[in-house]
Amino acid sequence: MPIHVDHIAAADPAAPTPDDIRRIWSAERRLGAGTTIVYLNRIQQFRTYCALHGLVEREELTLERVGRFIDWYAKRRGLDPLSLRLSSTALLSLSRVYHRLGLAPPDWRPPRPVKALLTPLLAQYAAYLTQHRGNPEVTVHKKLGHIGRLQDHLIQAGKDWHSMQLTDVDAFLVGCAARYSRSHVSDLACTVRCFSRFLHWSGQSPVDISEAVIAPVQRRHERPRRSLSWDDVKRLLMAVDRSSPSGLRDYAILLMMSTYGFGAGEIIRLQFQDIDWDSGTLSVLRPKTGVAFTLPLLPPVAKALAEYLRHGRPADTPTRHLFVQMKMPLEPFVASSAIRHILMKHAKIAGIDAPFLGSHVLRHSHAARQIDLGARPQVVSDLLGHRDPESVSAYVRIATASLREIALPVPT
Repeated sequence: MPIHVDHIAAADPAAPTPDDIRRIWSAERRLGAGTTIVYLNRIQQFRTYCALHGLVEREELTLERVGRFIDWYAKRRGLDPLSLRLSSTALLSLSRVYHRLGLAPPDWRPPRPVKALLTPLLAQYAAYLTQHRGNPEVTVHKKLGHIGRLQDHLIQAGKDWHSMQLTDVDAFLVGCAARYSRSHVSDLACTVRCFSRFLHWSGQSPVDISEAVIAPVQRRHERPRRSLSWDDVKRLLMAVDRSSPSGLRDYAILLMMSTYGFGAGEIIRLQFQDIDWDSGTLSVLRPKTGVAFTLPLLPPVAKALAEYLRHGRPADTPTRHLFVQMKMPLEPFVASSAIRHILMKHAKIAGIDAPFLGSHVLRHSHAARQIDLGARPQVVSDLLGHRDPESVSAYVRIATASLREIALPVPT
């Protein structure tokens, strides 16, 4: 039976009061009045549980311990624990209140396990990927996993990096082809090719076999179209509900990706100092090439950013990154998967059914739109940050020198 929210009390005098909870939730603009009442009732149930068992509320605010409470409450009431998932969400919101009050509850989830120590060679390779190729951490982790598979294959064959030959690589990729998709084996081959160049460059291998590493042929038109129509881009942006802080953030992210052709890497690296409001410019560093660009801060983008910074981004966020997660501890995004989830969420709301909705789809859509607007086909890939200007892509790319001749399309 629901408990009147004004009767909520906690045994711990340091615990936040209902007024504290309402005030912080109201400042976050996350919850409606009805949801607030429901959450406060779930919190009262949790406080009753803590009092009966002599537990300190703040110490019990972890995913694992809240799970124990849910199991206890479900058993007591004869309910299915799965029907009480809302209690977990309510108590996560309570944990955020503790954070806002500076009362330091434990981590909601246990810290990620410390990664196994890399060998000196692989540590050097990881540094090479980061410093020379501009790969983000998630890509470096993926490539190290690929190399780990190749290393296991070599160990089984009685080989090491110094004695590795092209036949060993071929055998590895042929074995992978029997288990994985063509696109995944192509990704593995790309990693092996890069690592082979690194081995030769670092003096670990006398011969550079990278050019002889063959990936499965990806037939033309076999991959799904990697861009949306410009009408779909507009529908995507219109589907974003900008009445919430996360909606303001998501709209600013998707608008910038559509307007400038940013990839996820550029978005998650943006910081306050990259925006010059007085001169109306935006500074961007392309992660793969290390080249810095200064772009015009177009009025619709400036407006979206201002709305997000004023009314969406939490005021006490301890980072200078523009875009952050909307839950404690309010950290910046660290991987492109977060941007992909944002895109897919709003594409689903917009009813966009596309075969490809990766984090680069708006980048491709932007490039396709540039061609539709008459961008010269001979301009090169500098603006979109490609390392090799001669590389073949699914779209014609744009050069920095031609930027002044091009009107950036804003999907409004």
